[in-house]
Amino acid sequence: MSTYFKYIVAVSLAAVLLVPVSCTKNFSEISKNPNASEEALPQALLAPALVSVVNANMSRARRITNELMQATVLMGDKEGRIFRYDIRKSEADYLWNNWYVQLTNFKDMYQTAQTLFMVENDKTYNTYMGISLICQSWVFSMLTDTYGDIPYFDACKGKEGVLTPAFDRQEAIYADILAKLEEANGLLSEGTSLPEDQVICDPIFQGDAFKWRKFGNSLYLRLLLRISGKNEAAAGQIAEMLETNPANYPVMTGNDDSAILRWTGVEPYVSPFYTLRDSDWRMAMVAEFFVDNLNRWNDPRRSSWADTYNGEWAGVPSGYPVGAEVVGKSRLRLALKNDPRLGNILNYAELEFIIAEAAVKGYISADPGTHYEKGIAAALAMWGYSLPADYMDNPAVKWDDSESYDDKMSKIHLQKYYALFYTDLQQWFECRRTGYPILPKGGGLLNGGEMPSRLNYPVYLQTTNRSNYYEAVMIQGADEISTKVWWQRSDEA
Repeated sequence: MSTYFKYIVAVSLAAVLLVPVSCTKNFSEISKNPNASEEALPQALLAPALVSVVNANMSRARRITNELMQATVLMGDKEGRIFRYDIRKSEADYLWNNWYVQLTNFKDMYQTAQTLFMVENDKTYNTYMGISLICQSWVFSMLTDTYGDIPYFDACKGKEGVLTPAFDRQEAIYADILAKLEEANGLLSEGTSLPEDQVICDPIFQGDAFKWRKFGNSLYLRLLLRISGKNEAAAGQIAEMLETNPANYPVMTGNDDSAILRWTGVEPYVSPFYTLRDSDWRMAMVAEFFVDNLNRWNDPRRSSWADTYNGEWAGVPSGYPVGAEVVGKSRLRLALKNDPRLGNILNYAELEFIIAEAAVKGYISADPGTHYEKGIAAALAMWGYSLPADYMDNPAVKWDDSESYDDKMSKIHLQKYYALFYTDLQQWFECRRTGYPILPKGGGLLNGGEMPSRLNYPVYLQTTNRSNYYEAVMIQGADEISTKVWWQRSDEA
């Protein structure tokens, strides 16, 4: 067995073995399976896997997304400054490793729940199966949107002897992800909320099956919109969910439905940033683009996100050339280190902006301005602010049906950019898909000044999964950050 796959198996087993002590003091009782005591119950797998994925997502939102998308600038002239599109090959490993390990746990969760349902006919296990499919879809979508073609159909089958899985095309991966979300919607419609003694095992929705169903369908819409430029059927499915048959596809209706792993400050639900020294947290400066829009809108969220510099909120230019003299200004607030909202997975404001875009594109007949304004109000409310009386009257914010398609898309996606603050790599994915928000380009950018389209594959795959790696590169294109993934390309159907 390769070193890499020994690592994957070891970490997966460790995650299962540590579950009884890593969630709550009562978890050992919950995790006992009366029918197969050697197996971990689905409720013993859920919370640790969710915590691990959200931890990784927050880490790389800070390190990758914030730098690429001009929320922050880690100033300096060293190599590997991501704000200059200087991305080292080793950057690829962390998310790939973490996400695949937790996919193994989510898949085991489904299989165990399915087996127990067949034995006990308890609809709680329908709920666990539905949750598992949603989590698999979420993580696999991040993987393929980050790297492109990836191991999918043969992934996480080390126990079955599949140690060098083939890479699958992104188009096929998306088709199966959407099928999983369809199945999850059906399972959760038949499932029941978790019993009281298992609520502690669900740090997202506290066992509420209906809220998981609404999250799954909102994720479904996110992914349908992402591929709608490549798949004509996606627009029809969006209309089916939002207009033709909405009763069968409940979606988020308010901030209380948002999928957020809210850090309580009590183990194991402690923000991954808690242990960072204050000086490390404050190394990155707020970027001009990020703070200038907030200033232009007089947006109250800037008080929650950034400190003032000489009495004002001010940023530094991103992408500046090596050797340029740039003075650091505002920094992200220290309070964000422990803010529970940074565990965001998919919030209600994002859904409203999804609906607004779908309406602008003519996929549905809804009024885009209404959903745009609902998205703004929800995004502000999530951070504890009421909508200022004059906010929507600001010419930079105000919706105007007579504006061009490009102007409408620009407004939607600029507001969506802030709603996606610290949401894994979603700002980057959306910018690659739409070209919005339009970011200023500094003179020090590498990659021809073009936004990177993907991360490279982990270098070790060239040894541990050599033939499948080279076949994937031959099909998708060079293993470089400039190679576009399927839903970005216009050269194929």
